[in-house]
Amino acid sequence: MACKTYYEMLGVASGASAQDIRKAFLKLSLKAHPDKVGNTPEVNDAFIALKEAYETLSDTEKRQEYDL
Repeated sequence: MACKTYYEMLGVASGASAQDIRKAFLKLSLKAHPDKVGNTPEVNDAFIALKEAYETLSDTEKRQEYDL
């Protein structure tokens, strides 16, 4: 299975605005949060990856570095 980019994980385009990224993260986090889905190692890992994608893309400097 191919690795997904942070943009793919959040379901946004590479040119998405900060507002679009935040909105996508909030929507996905409601569906994928371990407290909602079940606290298993797989769920925790998936949520951590989702959170990392959001933290990277929502920070201008980190996003520029990621896009290189």
